[in-house]
Amino acid sequence: MAAGASYEDFLPEVADEDIAFGRWLFEQECVFLRGVVKMDGLPPGDKPEIAFAGRSNVGKSSLVNALTRRKTLARVSNTPGRTRELNFFALAGALSLADLPGYGYARIERKLSEQWTKLIFQYLRGRASLKRVMLLVDSRHGLKPSDEEAMTAMDEAAVSYQIVLTKIDKLKAAELAAVLKATAARAEKHPAAHPVIMPTSSETGFGIAQLRGLVAAASGLDATSLPGYKPAT
Repeated sequence: MAAGASYEDFLPEVADEDIAFGRWLFEQECVFLRGVVKMDGLPPGDKPEIAFAGRSNVGKSSLVNALTRRKTLARVSNTPGRTRELNFFALAGALSLADLPGYGYARIERKLSEQWTKLIFQYLRGRASLKRVMLLVDSRHGLKPSDEEAMTAMDEAAVSYQIVLTKIDKLKAAELAAVLKATAARAEKHPAAHPVIMPTSSETGFGIAQLRGLVAAASGLDATSLPGYKPAT
C-alpha cells in the first residue's frame, strides 16, 4: 500500500447511476412487514429481496439503520443474540429487505441457536425472490469459522452473497488493507461469493452510499419503472 493511503483508496467502483438510484431508493418509505420464526410465516415473495446476515454483534442493525437513514428501523442491541426473528421490511413498495438473526453467539441456549441457524439456512435455500445476501463481517476480526459455514451453505444453495466489512472506523488504513486482502483471498474459494468486498462504517457513514448503490443494482429493479424516480441529469 502506498504511503499516505486512506480509506477512500479501498472503495470499490460503483456506477454513478446505481449510486443515484440507491440514494433515491433508500429515501423512500420503509415499513416493517413482519417478524418470522417459521418458514410458513414468510411474506409473499412477490418482490425482489435483499437479505442482511452476519454474526451476532457484527453491527447489522446499525448498518440497516444507516442505509435507511432511520435510527430505529432495525433494533440495535448491545446484547448479542437478541434478534430472534427474520424481520422483513418493504422499501419504496418495490424491494423487500430481510434482516436475519445473528449467528455464532455461543452464550445463547444451544437448542435455540440450532433452531435459528436451521431457520436461516431454510430461508436461504428456499427463497426464490432472494437476489443477494449481504454478509456482514466485523473488520476487526475478519472471517470466523461460523462465517465460513454460512458461506459454504450459500455456495451449496447457489445463493449469491457479497461480503460487507463493518466497523472499519476502528482500523487504521494499513490494517484495513490487510483485512481486505485476506478476506478476498478466502472469498475466492467460494463460488457464490461476489468478488467485490464492501468496506463500511455505520458510525461515520463511510461506504454507505456505495452500498446503497450495490443493493439497488443487485435488486434488478428497473429504476425508470418506479413512480417518482427521475434519473440524475
